Formats: sequence, structure tokens, C-alpha cells
Amino acid sequence: MDASDELLQRATPSALLTLDGTIRSLNEAMARALGRPAEQCVGRPLGDLLPTSQMTAVASLVSHAATTRTVAMRVLEFPGPGSAAVVCLVEARRVNDPAEGQAMVWVHSLDAKNDRGGLLIPFRLAAKAANLGVCMYSPQERTLEWLGGAAALAALFPEASMPLSEVVRHVHPQDRSALRRLVRSTAARSPWVRLRFLTERDGWHHLVCRTRRLILGSGGPERVFGVIRDDTKREARRRRALIALSAERQRADEIAAFSSAVMTAVTEQEVQQVVLTRLAATFGGTGAALAFITKGRLRVSSDAGIPIPLAALHGLPLDALSALPHVIRTGEPQFIANQEDYIRRWPHGAMVPYFDQLDSGYAISITSLSPGGDQPLGAWLVTYDSEHHSSPDERALMCTLADLAGQALKRVRLQEARVELATALQQTMLPMLPERLPGLEAGACYRPSRDGLDVGGDWYDAFVLPDGAIAVEIGDVQGHDVDAAAAMGQIRASMRAIAAHEPDPATVLTRTNDLLVTMDAQRFASCTMLRIDPDGQVTGASAGHVPLLYARDDGSHSIREMRGGPVLGVLPDADYAEETFSLDKHTALVMVTDGVVEAPNLTLDAGLERTGTLAAQAIHDGLNSEETADRILDAAVDVDHLDDVAVLIIRRT
Repeated sequence: MDASDELLQRATPSALLTLDGTIRSLNEAMARALGRPAEQCVGRPLGDLLPTSQMTAVASLVSHAATTRTVAMRVLEFPGPGSAAVVCLVEARRVNDPAEGQAMVWVHSLDAKNDRGGLLIPFRLAAKAANLGVCMYSPQERTLEWLGGAAALAALFPEASMPLSEVVRHVHPQDRSALRRLVRSTAARSPWVRLRFLTERDGWHHLVCRTRRLILGSGGPERVFGVIRDDTKREARRRRALIALSAERQRADEIAAFSSAVMTAVTEQEVQQVVLTRLAATFGGTGAALAFITKGRLRVSSDAGIPIPLAALHGLPLDALSALPHVIRTGEPQFIANQEDYIRRWPHGAMVPYFDQLDSGYAISITSLSPGGDQPLGAWLVTYDSEHHSSPDERALMCTLADLAGQALKRVRLQEARVELATALQQTMLPMLPERLPGLEAGACYRPSRDGLDVGGDWYDAFVLPDGAIAVEIGDVQGHDVDAAAAMGQIRASMRAIAAHEPDPATVLTRTNDLLVTMDAQRFASCTMLRIDPDGQVTGASAGHVPLLYARDDGSHSIREMRGGPVLGVLPDADYAEETFSLDKHTALVMVTDGVVEAPNLTLDAGLERTGTLAAQAIHDGLNSEETADRILDAAVDVDHLDDVAVLIIRRT
């Protein structure tokens, strides 16, 4: 991969570092996450700009990516622009700067919105190591969720998620106001607060608590993160019983969360994120790696917790005499208790040369993602920093979860193949805009629906009429499937053919409607068609389509509701009225489909106003029609559009 400015053109935090971790360049999102202007970040080590607790983690992440030439991931905490710290899943990989020929490390925040719980795993592990409990308060839902940590503390809460009112009910009346102040505090960290908490099993406990505010992912939700210490001395026998019970519940929750996260992954990247964020914690390991097969060789990534350089594994052929390729080839798991066990089984294995760098007792568990006899997919690997003998239950569970991850990976790859096919079909249906339209500048952009087969019925077109005028159109066929795409191609071709002989927009819509009704078409379509004369006079008609937008270079905009008639293909003998208006120089007509201006939380009026403002600002900023169309569709994605979206912009020059 080549390092370039494109790597920084992301909405999420991103930076290019030298191999020793010094920031060479970064985007604005990364500057905001670091809580200071970009110019104050360049030239400084990334670790110096993060909280002190993160210095070791970021140094390990950067070093891992720089020296192993493999992708590494780690959860890091950023200071953020306000009182709340930002917790992000960060990926690091080595890249090359083509301008200077210099090796760099590209670090950027990954989208973890489908698995925000994974971002809190380092806090849970740290809390558990310190014999503390961790919980999270959601002010909007007014609920307190137990996240993990010390098992004994988990036993104090009857449910993993409880309304705040239920928690308050268990707190001593004299301490309830202190609890409310604690969860409502706006400080980055609260002071430690003592609370008396009543449990049903063994009476009052004296708890010491403090909170801090965290933002889960770049642009994610803000939550109140609580740490709890139990200062109550309890009977040893009861403590052991509660610890065992709570540990079992916590393990069950982790397994359920892992299963849910991997089965809801929609890309190979998300499967990788889930495995590398959760696998080691689920099985009590210190590190995890994931190997896929590419052209008969291993493609390995890790969570940066594995002490062995993955260059020893990355690129190994599938027939290599080593443990990891063997597991992938045969589907037989390998549970290796220590280095001696590994050397006995695999005297020429890829990891053997590195064992003298490790403490004694290093253990490895390797499980295939596909059963023996199936097409090999890959395997995952869990490491332990001491001798580890896996129980039969643990082995069975690891194999079950690996099979689950393999099924998810197969599903994702099948869907990605279908999407590639659908996208290719859609692109063949959409026209290339003419390179030159006399007196006009045209730009268009299309993105498919998030539902269905990622192919749909939105279209646009622009062409020169026989008399020298320009015809432009935009429309939307019902549905998000191959049939919708086929209907779209048929309607667009029909309108072009009719316009060659009858160029008036109302006549084209009338004839197209008659054709669809006669064919008993199963899909209806909305459409707006315009004829633009060389002097800027516009004649237009609409078939149930969303209004036009005017955008001017002074930054103003307006909305024009077109006259016309019903959608195409429904009513026989429908009439379509025309209207005429002028398109001034340096003014643009913005034509959109309804997915651009409507969303689950966006009304049509609000969407039109939002899109008009964006378009006018883009033209005022000097963007061309193509760049303006891209800006509008980027904004549509940000409001979680579910429909196909298309934009056609015609600007008079």
C-alpha cells in the first residue's frame, strides 16, 4: 500500500507516522481526538499526545506494524476535545510514501459502531487485574450496565443491566444523593465516593466508586464509565462461591457477546475486528491472531498482544510443515501447552526460532475456521504467557466459536461477491455523461441501497437533442433488486428513443407512461425531465418526483415544485403538464431522488432544505458539479439513508 494524502481523507481519525512513532501528518479528525490544533501535533511522538497510560500500548502498536509488516489493531484512548476521553479501535499498518520513498506507519480509527462493547475490553481487563468492577451508565436510557472486571463485584448486581432507579433502591438512603451526583458529574473524572449498598444475599456492602466520561469511538455516543471497589470484608467461603458464580456468568456473557458480534458482521473487516478484539479475552489469553488464505499463502493479522513476530507466519505456504498451516489444511485443532510441547510436535515449525526470546511456559491454541475436507478458510490462534492446559469444555467451545466465525466469513464473502456482481450490473445501466454539453457543466453520482442486493432503480441521464437543446432526466423505479435495475434500463432507453422524435418533456413522459401501462409493467417509476435551450430557457415536467433545487454561487438556494402528473406506469391516458423558467448563468439545477432528501429521521422538507444549503455552499466554495454531487451524497450517507440515492447537477457556465 502506498502512503498518500488519500489515507488521511477520512471522516475518522487518521495519521501518518514515522517508524519511531513521530507524527508526520494527520487529518482534522485526529487533531480533534488529540484535543489540540494539527500544527501542534506534527513532529511530536503520538504517544506523547495520549494519556500516560496509553504510551506503552501505542508504542507496541506502532512497533508491531513497523517491524512485522502486518496489520495490527489495538484499543487506544485519546484525550478528546472536551472533558470526555475518546476510545477508538485503532489499526496500524506499514505503508510506503511514493514521494519520498520512505516507509511510514499509517494509524487510523476503525468503525466499531457494530461492536462498541469491544472498545471497553481493555478497561475490563485492567479492572479485573486490579480487583475492580466496571460499569457503564447511559444517561438517555437511565440504565446501568455491568461490563465485567472483578467477579466478586459482579455478584452484587442481580442483573447485568438495571435501571438507575433499581440501583438507587439498593443504596442506603443517606448515600443516594451522592450516587446521583456521581452519575451526573460532568467532570472528566469524579472523586472517589463511598456508598453503602444492600444486597439480598449478605446484607450491606461498603463500596468505593468513581466515574469518568468516555466517548465510544470517533463520533460515537458519550457514556459515564464507572469503577467500583468493594471494601467490605466478607466470609472467605461465601466469597469463593460468589466469585465462581459471577465468573461463570461473566464468561457466558462474553461468549454470547462474541457470538452475536461475529454473526452480525457484514464485512470481512468486521469479522477480523470482532475476532482480534474479543478472542484473547474470551479464552483468557494474552494475544490473538487471525490467518486467512490468499493464493495458497497465509495472510495474518493480530491484536498486537502476540510476542512472536508475525512475519514468521505471514506468507507461509499452506503446505508448510508448521502448526498453523497444518490446522488450516486438515481442520484439526492444536492445543499446545508449552514450548517443549510445540517443539516435540513441530520441530521445524515457524515459531521455533523465536522461543528463546520468550519466558518458559508459553502456550498456543490454534483452531481452524472450517472443518476438515471443506475449502480452507483460515484459522485463529490464541497465545498464553504461561503454560496452559485447555480443558475439554474450553476446547469444544473454541472449536464451536471458530466454526461460527467461519460461517460468518463464508456468508460475508458470498454477499460481497453478490454485491460486486450487482454493482457491475448497475454501472452498465447508468450512462456516461457527455464530456461536453454546450454552455453547461454536468455532474452526477449514484450510490445503492443498504438493503437488498445493493442494486436498484435510481437513474439519471443527459444528452443532446436533435435541435441542439439539452435533455436531462432523473428518476426512481420502485424496488432494490435486479428487476428494478432492469426496469430502470428499459425506461431510460425508452425515454431517449421517444425524445429523439418528440423532445418536449411532457410528451416524453406521456408516451413513456402509455408504453409502461400497455406492457403491464410490474414496477412504477417517478421521474423529472427537463429540456434546456442554449439561452438558458428550461422546459420541464415531472411524474410524481421530488422537487428541483436551485443553487446559486452567492450561497443562496430555492426549491421549485414542478408541475406534472402521476408516477409512470400506473394510470392509463395520464396527462403531464409543462412549465418554463430560466436558468441563470453560474446557477445550478440540483436534481435528486427521494433517498437523498428522505430518511427515517429526516422529513422531505427538512431534507430539501439541507440538500439545497449543501449544494449552494459547495458552489460558493468553487466546487464543480461532480464534486458538489459527491458532497451531497456523502451527507446522505451520514443520515443513514436506506434507499438508493442519485444526484444530477446541471450548472450554466
